[in-house]
This record gives sequence, C-alpha cells and structure tokens, in this order.
Amino acid sequence: MGTSLTPEQITERLSKQFGDELSVHLPPGESAAQVAIVSRESLEDTLSFLQSETGLEFDFLVDVTAVDYLHFDDPSIQERFAAVYQLYSTIHNHRFTLKTPVPEDDAWVPSAVELWGSALWAERETHDMYGIRFKGNPDMRRLLMPEDFPGFPLRKDYPLRGRGERDAFPQYLDSGPISGGAGKEGGGA
Repeated sequence: MGTSLTPEQITERLSKQFGDELSVHLPPGESAAQVAIVSRESLEDTLSFLQSETGLEFDFLVDVTAVDYLHFDDPSIQERFAAVYQLYSTIHNHRFTLKTPVPEDDAWVPSAVELWGSALWAERETHDMYGIRFKGNPDMRRLLMPEDFPGFPLRKDYPLRGRGERDAFPQYLDSGPISGGAGKEGGGA
C-alpha cells in the first residue's frame, strides 16, 4: 500500500496544480475535515488530476451528492447548492472531499462518469433529489421518483408533507404484498 496523505497534504498538491482556482474550507465544528472547493469550470480537470496524479490516485468514487444551502447563515456560501464528491484511494488509503458551487438558476455540473463509471447512479440520484443536472451523464432519467414527479424532494424549500403527491400519484401508494419477508410464508427467522 502507498503512503496515505492527510487532507491538508492533498490540498497542498491541488493548490500547486490549480492555484487560485481552488479554495479550502473548514466546515464549522469539524477540526480535521478539510474540503476543497472548485468552480464547475475547473471541476473536470480537478477530478481527473485527483484520479490520475501519482501519489493521489483516487481510484474509488465513494459518493456524489449535493447540499442545499437555502437559509444557511454563512457569508462564504455564494450559491444555493453544492455538488459534493467523496473520494477514496484504495492504493494509498486516503480520503478527500471536493465541493463545487452550483447556482440555483443554472443547476448543472459536468459528469464524472468518464472517470468513474459508478458516478452514473450517484449523479442520477442527486439529480432526482436536488434537480442538479450532470452534463455528459448518458442516463439522467429519474432513479427514485416517478418520471412525471414534479419536484425535487431533498431541496429545503420542498414541503415536509409534500405537495399533494399522495393525491396526484395514487398508483404509487399501494405496492401490494411484499414477498420474501419474515413470517410464516417468508421463511424468516
């Protein structure tokens, strides 16, 4: 196994490569979790560097998700959303988090599918829940919600009790009996 780097050392490598295109943020209340922030224009190059650079070699995309900063009281947050990439190197046993600010009125970032095939599913889920598009992802169909679902349920302005979906989508309320569960017929313990 290679040498494991700290988030600070990884950030130093990124800063040498990308300079002013990168900023570093220490999330409130977290002493050891640095997060690098890059613009969406620099995202593809940054992810590619993190994956291929000797000593970094982030060969595993743990997750792609998003954050909705609606009503977040931090002047350093300029956009409503951020796409979040959790990376891991199985070669060096280090982890890193990268964020990209995403404007509400133009909610897209480039896809990471060309670098990590597993991004396909995580990007679809993020699009389905937050409405952020991933340009270059070959399959942006909804993953968890019905194709004709009219909103994005993990946005903070989405009503807690929904927008009448139970009335608008009655076909999804009763899924019928569940087979294979615990009990007499399911063979459970």
